[in-house]
Amino acid sequence: MRFLRQSLMGLFLLAVTLGLLAAAVQVFSSALNERMSQEPRAQQQRERVFTVNVQRADPMTVTPKIAVFGQVESQRSLDIRASSGGVIRNLATTFQDGGRISQGQLLAQLDTADAEDARARAQSDLRTAQSEVREATQALEIARAEWDAAVEQLTLREKALARQRDLESRGVGTAAAIETAELNLSNARQQELSRRQAAAQSEARLDQAGNQVERAKIAEAEANRNLADRQIFAEFDGTLSDVNVVEGGLVSANERLARLIDPNALEVSFRVSTAQYARLLDASGGVRLANVEVVLEVSGVKLQAAGQISRDSAAVGEGQTGRLIFATLSEARGLKPGDFVSVFVDEAELTNAVALPSSALDAQGRVLVVGEGERLDAIPVTLLRRQGDQILVAGREVAGKLVVTRLTPLLGAGIRVKPVGESVAPPPEQPAMVELSDGRRAKLLAFVESNQRMPADRKARILEQLAQPSVPAQVVNRLEQRMGG
Repeated sequence: MRFLRQSLMGLFLLAVTLGLLAAAVQVFSSALNERMSQEPRAQQQRERVFTVNVQRADPMTVTPKIAVFGQVESQRSLDIRASSGGVIRNLATTFQDGGRISQGQLLAQLDTADAEDARARAQSDLRTAQSEVREATQALEIARAEWDAAVEQLTLREKALARQRDLESRGVGTAAAIETAELNLSNARQQELSRRQAAAQSEARLDQAGNQVERAKIAEAEANRNLADRQIFAEFDGTLSDVNVVEGGLVSANERLARLIDPNALEVSFRVSTAQYARLLDASGGVRLANVEVVLEVSGVKLQAAGQISRDSAAVGEGQTGRLIFATLSEARGLKPGDFVSVFVDEAELTNAVALPSSALDAQGRVLVVGEGERLDAIPVTLLRRQGDQILVAGREVAGKLVVTRLTPLLGAGIRVKPVGESVAPPPEQPAMVELSDGRRAKLLAFVESNQRMPADRKARILEQLAQPSVPAQVVNRLEQRMGG
């Protein structure tokens, strides 16, 4: 009995299982047939809207800047050199790197013993030459006096000979007397010639003595100059650098001791491209005296100085490109010659220009603007300048439009967008203002003050507005409407 009961239970369970399977197959078949019999329906898709940052294109007058690198230099510098060799006996206390000196200050003094001896010898030679001049002058005076005496003697001998010949013509004189007179005249002529030659020699001696005095004076001046060169003075106010000498050291002639730099006369030299240089030219072809700004940034600290272009290089250096320009700096506090700085040069002003982020321009020179229905339009623009992360474009194409500030591969013409940004809404218009007469103002004030239902803070604000010379027209109209009601 037990076996029969278990067998019947198993058959019952099997029958139930088969029935359930048959029902499942029937449900699946009916669902499949119904699905196959239905007509396919197209799935309705929604248009995707992208959110973009936009900026309103407001044309304005912009001054572009050229950003380059330059080096600070000194307009006035001087190498301090020793004019003659010797031992340095004295140095100024400020004769060191970074020492501040003033014009005319004694910086260094060399050993002057040899120079003083040379000057003493030159002075002694000058005195000797001057003594020789005095002796030659006296000798010339004596020689000229002897010459005059010889001339007088010659004149007397000529008269004596003439007298003897006159006596002979009258039969009184003799031939012997005439011969004696002629012999004396010849001796007198010879004596006069000798005295003349002595006077000429005295004159030549005096000239030689004068030349010796001139040479002695030149030697003395050279000795004094050599002695003065042993002292080195500052030519102008400045700061010393590259000092390479110590007290007691031996220096040679023309050896550089230090370099004197004027820290208040600084300029910056920078190189620009040929295209940038062309934008800095004026109508006459010369470089404009444009304003420049110099910035030295180190560890978050900025040293700034302003200046103006003064000149440009006369030629392009070998192996160089572009143009080298110099600008004079004013009030360059903290800057030193040799600093490597950033230079910003003002170009000519650009009118009707729009400043946009550089990411707003695509490779084809177009920008995306929000058009009708908040769909994007691609508009070609004229690129005027690139200024770091910004660009300057001509404003005639995009004036007053909303420009997408950042392009992505998903954006293009015809795409619907949702613009966001501070410049989406146009700037609020200023409220219209009216000027009130005294009677009209008094009526409005009386109405506001008598209104007991108006909050105190609002009443105070309206009374303050009515006390002004010009009152918003909206406030006046609202109050008059209430007064009329």
